[in-house]
Amino acid sequence: MRIDIITVLPEMFTGLIDCSILKRAQDKKLAEIHIHNLRDYTTNKHRKVDDYPFGGEAGMVLQIEPIDNAISALKQQRAYDEVIYTSPDGEVFNQPIANQMSSYENIIILCGHYKGIDYRIREHFITREISIGDYVLTGGELAAAVMCDSIVRLIPGAIGDEQSALSDSFQDNLLAPPVYTRPAEYKGWKVPDVLLSGHQAKIDEWRLHQAMERTEKLRPDLLEKKE
Repeated sequence: MRIDIITVLPEMFTGLIDCSILKRAQDKKLAEIHIHNLRDYTTNKHRKVDDYPFGGEAGMVLQIEPIDNAISALKQQRAYDEVIYTSPDGEVFNQPIANQMSSYENIIILCGHYKGIDYRIREHFITREISIGDYVLTGGELAAAVMCDSIVRLIPGAIGDEQSALSDSFQDNLLAPPVYTRPAEYKGWKVPDVLLSGHQAKIDEWRLHQAMERTEKLRPDLLEKKE
């Protein structure tokens, strides 16, 4: 899988994509993450990529030409499954979307910034708009990093135990059950006996019950989606 990220702040990704599971997936050639500085695609001699909005609204807007140049240059090299724009008014990113995108071959993520991008880009280039929550960030770089991490970890082989990803929270619209490790007792606080029983069927039943109970208590909206 290849992810191309277009941004005005490439330095924000330093470290984020070069450690942990993202680094492991890239080392294994399971994923490629390429960061593209939007300023490299402008014809402005001062490398300017923004301008004032028509109509006099406050703030700055990313211009159409450098974004067109960047996306077009990438599309000349390969086909893309999606061209994604990170936007607070996009559909909210969730586990089913991550599952879907983990099967893609190539995606572009355009990071929003300032007051946004020239709307013609959204009309003619963007295939999907994604938000990571109902709040506003300075730019879409953090949203792009969140999406990368969530998507890449689902690629087979990216994590050591592939079954681990399948039991994460939000798979099957349930929160994950409680997890414990050694020691089995600490300061009088004990691990539930069923987890030490070795009876896998009972353990699975307990985990499902706990997942349902925690979801009902903490995120009942997920159970509504499940129905």
